[in-house]
Amino acid sequence: MSYVDQHLLPNETVTFKTTLHWKVYVWPVLLSALVCAPLIVLALRREHKPLAAAPALVIVALLGAAFIRRSSSEYAVTSKRVIAKVGVMQTRSVELLLGKVEGITVTQGVMGKLFGYGEIVITGSGGTKEPFDGIQAPFDFRRAVQAATDGGSAG
Repeated sequence: MSYVDQHLLPNETVTFKTTLHWKVYVWPVLLSALVCAPLIVLALRREHKPLAAAPALVIVALLGAAFIRRSSSEYAVTSKRVIAKVGVMQTRSVELLLGKVEGITVTQGVMGKLFGYGEIVITGSGGTKEPFDGIQAPFDFRRAVQAATDGGSAG
């Protein structure tokens, strides 16, 4: 069960949910393909075949870390709150009542526009700013917050 589902308030429903973009896999895959895979091939062609295990373990660790990072990040809009949670061992969670959200800024570079990711900065009452980078569908997230706030469910 996800963090958001576990921490819903009574009569609260999830209206939009997203996670980190798949771009978290880009560097681990490139490093695995360009560095570790050739090392495995070299080790397997020589008499020291057990040496192939080290770069294979590095590949597993890199891809595993990216998978855990992506699957442990949740961004949701509910009927009452905006919830953002990242991390497993060191968790960072931001939960703002819809009435306390003053704004959500979306920043998207060229690659973000092409592949559908960006940074959001949630501004709460009092001017507190909470940045989250690499969000999948950031404009949809902002639109969901605006719809929930305009729908009269805030407060």
